[in-house]
Amino acid sequence: MKRIITYGTFDLFHEGHYNMLKRAKAEGDYLIVGVTGDRYDVGRGKLSVKDSLATRIENVKKTGFADMIITEEYLGQKISDIIKYDIDTFVIGDDWRGKFDHLNNYCTVKYISRTEGISSTKIREEEFKINRIGIITDKLSDNQIVKESGLIAGVSVGKVYSDDQSIAVKFKEKYGLQETADSAEELYRDSDVVFIRTDIKDRYRFTKDALQAGKHVICDFPFSLDSNQQKELWDIAKKQNRILLDNIKAPYSQTFIQMMWAVQGGLIGDVIDFNCSVSKKDQDIPYLFYELAAMAVAPMLKILGHNYTNMDSRLIYEGDAIEFATMYFDYPTGKAKINVGNRVRVENQMEIIGTKGTVRIGDNWWKADYFEMDKTDGSSQVFNINFDSNGFRFLLANLVDMVSQNIIETQFFSEQDSRKVTAILEEAIANKR
Repeated sequence: MKRIITYGTFDLFHEGHYNMLKRAKAEGDYLIVGVTGDRYDVGRGKLSVKDSLATRIENVKKTGFADMIITEEYLGQKISDIIKYDIDTFVIGDDWRGKFDHLNNYCTVKYISRTEGISSTKIREEEFKINRIGIITDKLSDNQIVKESGLIAGVSVGKVYSDDQSIAVKFKEKYGLQETADSAEELYRDSDVVFIRTDIKDRYRFTKDALQAGKHVICDFPFSLDSNQQKELWDIAKKQNRILLDNIKAPYSQTFIQMMWAVQGGLIGDVIDFNCSVSKKDQDIPYLFYELAAMAVAPMLKILGHNYTNMDSRLIYEGDAIEFATMYFDYPTGKAKINVGNRVRVENQMEIIGTKGTVRIGDNWWKADYFEMDKTDGSSQVFNINFDSNGFRFLLANLVDMVSQNIIETQFFSEQDSRKVTAILEEAIANKR
């Protein structure tokens, strides 16, 4: 008996899926179909799936081609399944050609052609509202915005605008966009969502204009250095019934959310100490302090809350540039410390100490795919998340849900969180010593 295996998400089941399973079945006598699990899809950042796992399995079952249906739950499972089920041939669509050649060490790998003109992605584009994202930037780096947007059902990147038109043209060519906008007003007119990725000095202006043009806005964080300006922007967003999101990714990531649940669920007892450090080499002063410090302060507020009783800051300057900054916070039940460095380097890590254990996230904690928990009873555990991006896709998925439900404020990183961070940064600068 020749045993065949194939895998897929099988979302929004269509003729192409049917034909794929039919051809896979024709390759042998017994067909095993692996359907990706919900947690696996979310963990690897595939957030465009619309049908539930139960629905997707039932649709595969109804074809009558599958002799066995299994669920794919983790990266690397294919090799285990091939060995476990004594597979002769692994079948997959030719859009994956070359990606699974390593499985030839375990069985025959065969790539077969897809049905032309139909796909789950195309169906999503036809059946669901697509929010066009316009980008305003003064940088040639997109911070994975274009790639991440392509993984979310309900959004697509449209035009790009820059005050320096040469940057817009280079950006368009670099990321394969179709058009540049000749003016910000043109971009607003042709977009549903405006993503603002500029120097801090220009964010308030563009955010205000985009909101007043009736657009949802995602802006690099913080979008203002002034509490009064920030309040004004939030007031405009509410008046216009539009979404305003800070582009701060950690609170949306699966790793951070799971860690926050573990901490707030009491797995390490009461939190008595929070330490978070971040540094990047040779950045200018606004990026160093305001942007990096905001990255570290935000998770502190999400985990410990806003009710600290005292704050102290110590900033080390070289001329006008901040080379190193430390912020201390007293909470009713513990303390927190934030370190931000430029040429004075610090190790990028986060550590949360409780009365019953400690949680740690190592280098580049803001986009980590795991965290460690050591408990006072001697036990330890590593929590792994399949995560291969900077997390922007999770923020975008939240925005799509908010638009569809006509909700203008997210609980992942709220107006209160945003305004509190800005107030902390203002106080730190005012108290510099």
